[in-house]
Parts: sequence; structure tokens; C-alpha cells
Amino acid sequence: MTFVELRHFTKEDFQTFTIDGLDERMEAIQKRIQPKFQAIGEELVSYLSEKTDQELYLHIARHARRSVHPPNDTWLAIADNKRGYKKHPHFQVGLFDDHLFIWLALIYELPNKQKIAESYLDHFEEIKKLPASFVVSLDHTKKDAVSLEALSEKDLERFRDVKKAEFLIGRHLSYDDPILQNDKELFATITETYEQLLPLYQLAIDSRDA
Repeated sequence: MTFVELRHFTKEDFQTFTIDGLDERMEAIQKRIQPKFQAIGEELVSYLSEKTDQELYLHIARHARRSVHPPNDTWLAIADNKRGYKKHPHFQVGLFDDHLFIWLALIYELPNKQKIAESYLDHFEEIKKLPASFVVSLDHTKKDAVSLEALSEKDLERFRDVKKAEFLIGRHLSYDDPILQNDKELFATITETYEQLLPLYQLAIDSRDA
């Protein structure tokens, strides 16, 4: 795949989440961050479509339902559905005020969550063999994550049994990580992370469609 130069993320991008007011923060997200999501996302769609042998689609969070509180984070998502991503296993790249996240995301709106969780429980040892730098989130609205080492089978059982429970796995990069200052290194880090998560993505797709 031919590499297309991408824009990276700056300190100003992360400071977007300190701006008061819904309209003011949304304007900054639209001007500062979303063009970068578009550029990065188009390249990632091409990369992931080739890797998964699926037609994938880019979605950029619009935060359209918000009427009072400004968003604390924003993201791009890539899924195999053109109309939306929340009901499907999907890949995410996004920002909170202090870090960038790179996720394989399975959130509460996903049908067949129980089947996917059972599949992940069956492959628990393989999940635990992913890089030690990986982290896990059980709630996409919170910026905290736990280390992969701390992940337990009980977490996946909760993901299976609790309707609102979620499972996101991937990496966090601190806002001051030098990787974020380099277009090429950032794209390489994102794709390297996804490369290692592709078997889990495929398990989720197979379980969803079974």
C-alpha cells in the first residue's frame, strides 16, 4: 500500500477538551481534529479492508445528540456497515484530553454480545498473550483503562451477562508521546496495533454472524 502523508496530533488538539461551552468545543473539534480523522480514517479503511477482505466504512463521531454538555472525547470508527458502527465490532481511534486511544471496540449496543463474549472466553489465553503494553476498557465513556495483565475471565463474563457492559482492547498513547508528533510513526503504530487485534475482530464477526 502506498503511504500517504497524514497529519499528526498536537498539544492544541488535546487542549480542545478544556474549551468551555458545547458550541465552542464542537467548533474546535470540527476544525482541528475531524480533518485529521478524515485523512487517517481513509487510509485505515483502505488498510483494514485489504486485511479483512471486507468492505469497511469510515464514521466520524458527530456528537449530534448533545444539547448541553460538550464531549469529553471524540473519535473515528471503522466498521463493516455503511449506516453505523455502534451495533457492530469496530475499530476506533480517538482522543481524550490526556491520551489517544486505539481500540477494537465492542460496545453495549452490539447484538449477539453473548456469543462474542463466549468466543473470547474460549480464547482467553490467546487474548492474554497480546503485548503487555495493551490495555482494556469496560466502559467507552470513561478514559481509564486497565492493563491487559489485570484482565480476568470475570470481566469477560460480565461483558457477556450485563447488558450495558462493554469490551474495548488496544493501546493508549499519552498526549506527549513523541509518536504523536510523527505522521508516519503514528500510522504505523495504529496499524501494528490493529494487526494484532485482527484475530479478535474476526472472532467477533464470526460469532456475530453465526
